[in-house]
Amino acid sequence: MDTATLEEMRSTLRGPVIGPQDAGYDQARKIYNAMIDKRPAALVPCTDAADVMAAVGYVRDHGLELAVRGGGHSGPGLCLVDDGVTVDLSPMRWVRVDPETRTAEVGGGSRLGDLDHATQAFGLATPTGIISMTGVSGLTLGGGHGYLTRKYGLTVDNLIAADVVLADGSFVTASETEHPDLFWALRGGGGNFGIATSLTFRLHPVGTVGAGVTVWPVESTREVLAWYREFLPQAPDDVYGFFAVLVVPPGPPFPEELHGKKVCGIVWCCTDPDGVGETLAVVNDAGRPAFHFTTPMPYDALQSMFDELIPTGYQWYWRGDFFDHIPDAALDVHLKYGRSNPTQLSLMHLYPIDGAAHRVGPDDTAFSYRDALWSGVFAGVDPDPANAETIRRWCVDYQEELHPYSMGGSYVNFMGSGEGQERVRATYRGHYDRLARVKRTYDPDNLFHANQNIEPARG
Repeated sequence: MDTATLEEMRSTLRGPVIGPQDAGYDQARKIYNAMIDKRPAALVPCTDAADVMAAVGYVRDHGLELAVRGGGHSGPGLCLVDDGVTVDLSPMRWVRVDPETRTAEVGGGSRLGDLDHATQAFGLATPTGIISMTGVSGLTLGGGHGYLTRKYGLTVDNLIAADVVLADGSFVTASETEHPDLFWALRGGGGNFGIATSLTFRLHPVGTVGAGVTVWPVESTREVLAWYREFLPQAPDDVYGFFAVLVVPPGPPFPEELHGKKVCGIVWCCTDPDGVGETLAVVNDAGRPAFHFTTPMPYDALQSMFDELIPTGYQWYWRGDFFDHIPDAALDVHLKYGRSNPTQLSLMHLYPIDGAAHRVGPDDTAFSYRDALWSGVFAGVDPDPANAETIRRWCVDYQEELHPYSMGGSYVNFMGSGEGQERVRATYRGHYDRLARVKRTYDPDNLFHANQNIEPARG
């Protein structure tokens, strides 16, 4: 983009247009993952749908590259584009809750913490992720899973409607009755079809939950994971626990003698807080824990429990895979990489996505792995840029060694950069061709391609 085009954009659009020479440029292009260092030609903060429509129209008419930023939590940095324009929804951080209908309307730049804060005032919640700094829109469009998934399904299973700005600059509301093909695609198809300026969710009664953390020495990984793979799928939907390999962080609730130790563990959430102690008394069946802690906790406190451990500005590299079983050979792989964990913050999580998520039809939404039991993420994390290649290598090696035991595709929000088009196809499985046809209808020129891209169908 030349200077004349930048100045014309400033005179055409209502709000600010931030360019490389502006004082706030480096802060405006900062995202969660410091490993990403992209330099857009312009960033356009938008305060409402009209701003988004104008920005999309300008970008399209001038043949510019486009990216969309919601919460700025994209691991591969897809919310920025070199030498193009980032439409920044971060000013659109608002939530309106209707406690009578148990619904919430959420602005496109809102984060999970905004949604949790607003809904918890009424003792309500909807399933989302486990880090409150994550953007609501990006998480939702990829499917969305977290502590409430076994009880209430995926985030997209609770999406009622979405306001969307399309590639031609028009505005539509997508729901089961309006643009139903677009609504189907939005529920798992990522940011391929338009810019979601607001989302409306169904809410459920959730206030205090039973939270827990159990850790074992890393040498127990094989035995603990063998127990977990049998226990969790048979547990009531009220019980959720994700398995992890990690390094114990320095601070409460962990005793000092465990700080810095490599461990395996499970983070628990029980929507029935009164039953958490009795339900989790069985953890000794996996072997004596090094630490076991349960307590009633406000749901929004659990949602933000890990925020301070991994703040904005660290080096990240992640990949993912879906799993429908954990064979004995995979146990050895988890033990190997748990032992070789290279940094304090690098980790692997297996998130359960069964229970209520399995009671939605396989073709009801674009999310294509309704038969998966776990969504795995492999994440190398460290504050020091000098360790970037070390954490990336650990993550890639871990994922590739486990991949033969996977279902072939990944949760789209856990895909790393440069994994290739075949990997995108594997993520959408039999839904890819239908998604490509919807793409042809709503974005035939592939304006929205700064994502894990679904190319428009031909013809």
